[in-house]
This record gives sequence, C-alpha cells and structure tokens, in this order.
Amino acid sequence: MESIGQFMQELSKRTPRQLLTPEQQLDKMLGSSSYLKGFAQHHHELSREDYLRSLSTVYTAVKEQYWCEHCPGLGDCPNLVKGHRTQLDVVNGTIISAISPCSKQLSHEEELRRRRLMRSYYVSEETMNATFEGLVIDEGNKETVGAALQFCNKVGTGERVKGLYLHGPFGVGKSYIMGAIGRELSERNVASLLVYVPDFIREMKDSISDQSYASKLELLKEVPVLILDDIGAENLTPWVRDEILGVILNQRANNHLPTLFTSNYSLEELEEHLSISNGNRIERTKAARIMERIRHFVDVYEILRKNHRV
Repeated sequence: MESIGQFMQELSKRTPRQLLTPEQQLDKMLGSSSYLKGFAQHHHELSREDYLRSLSTVYTAVKEQYWCEHCPGLGDCPNLVKGHRTQLDVVNGTIISAISPCSKQLSHEEELRRRRLMRSYYVSEETMNATFEGLVIDEGNKETVGAALQFCNKVGTGERVKGLYLHGPFGVGKSYIMGAIGRELSERNVASLLVYVPDFIREMKDSISDQSYASKLELLKEVPVLILDDIGAENLTPWVRDEILGVILNQRANNHLPTLFTSNYSLEELEEHLSISNGNRIERTKAARIMERIRHFVDVYEILRKNHRV
C-alpha cells in the first residue's frame, strides 16, 4: 500500500491530462491516509457521495495532517495557516472543516504569553529560562528556594506578601532563583519584570537629556512583581539614589507591591554603598531612607555556596 506522501508526490507530478478522477483520488486517500481512515470509522453514516461532494475539503485536511505527521518545524510549516491544521467534522450530513492549532503552535503561543508576563531589562537568557526544576538544591540554598516557592504561592492570592532579598558571593545562583520565580509567576498569570540594575541605571542616565527616563520608571513602579538583580553593582549618584531607586521603592511600598532583590551586599553593606559621597559629605540619612523602603518589606536570605561559574 502506498503512503499518503507518495500519493501527494504523484499528484504533484501529473499533468492536467493525467490527473486522477475524483473517484480515484478518494480511493487513494482512503487507502493511504490514517487520518481519513480514522475519520471514516467514526462516521459510518457517510456515503461515498458525501466524501465526493466535499472532496477538496477532504484533500486539504489529508494533506495538512500529513505535513503535521512529518512536521518540518513551525517556521517552515507549509499548511495554509502556519501552525494550524484542517480538521474534518460532520454537520447535518455534510463534511465540513475547521482549523485548529498544532501542539508546536500552542507551545509557541504559551511562550509568547509567558514572555509578555515575564518581561526583562538586560537580563540574560539563562536567567529568563530558569526553572525551579532546573535548580540544583543543596544545604546552601535549600532554605532560599523554599522561601521562593512560598512567595510564588502567596502572590496573586490577595494576601500582602513581603519581597525577598537574596545576597551572597558571585555565582551562587541568586539570579537563577529569581528567574525561576519569574517563570513560575508567569505560569500563574502574574506579571513580573526582571531588571539588571547596573545596565538599567546606565540607560536612565542616558535618558536624562530627553527626559524619557520618567516614562521608563512607570513600568517599574506599577508592575505586580519587580525583581531588581544585582543592586549595589551600579555606578551610583545622588540622582540615581534619590530620583530613581527612591521613587520606585517608595511608590511600590505605598501600593503594597512586592519587590525582590539580589545583591553581593548584605543590607548593612548596601546601606553603606548608598551613602555615597556628595562633595565632602557622606549622606547616611538619605541612604537610611532608601533602606527603610527595603529592610521592612523583604525577607532576607544569604546563599553561601561554591561559585558554579568557576
């Protein structure tokens, strides 16, 4: 018995004078298409004439089902509507068709939906693709991972929830845990934004001349969950501290929106970092004001592990 692929190749090679009759086409498809055989077994009420009246519809469905079985990939999908295939049905004794998305299209749409919910500024693909399943859990991070999962469970329930402050040496997986949180939240339909702070601050400084920084701050102030990655690594100025970080954190604290942080600094060390020199002065009061918007709104976890990047 010839395959449906051979049948399609045969059709494509024939000249108009050599074309099969409708009867012959139907016989070929019924003999070679497992999809059409299955459809016919579920619809014993259909006569041969019913199939012949809808032959073009039947052929389209058979052809597209064949391509799905031999999928060349979503980007190279040859079907009429990319990522979709024609499915046959029966209404009032007539064979009709409708298109439905394939599994690859559904996965693609889910990824797009997740990306819309899990946005980022300057965050690596490794972090954006992180999952809790992909975490290596040991004594150094077990408590932190548990807290991260508990955070995900609480967000979106209406309960006020504290953010997280993860600190520790380089390469211990702080950013990866935050990426896993972002992905988990996207699967729960909670929007988040991951921001790599040093590059974001650099962009804010570049935006001073055209005043566009104000509009860029709005998203950070209003997104349901904000993740500030590597705070303390930025080149800080009084303007960045007071007009960028201060404004963001004050707004989020007032609206009870959780903010999560990663840093190489402990809270005490971060406060020292924020007390930057302004002329000959160390502005500890202004640094303390920022820390009030962090310290009382986060649970703190230190991760002490080997540097996995080495």
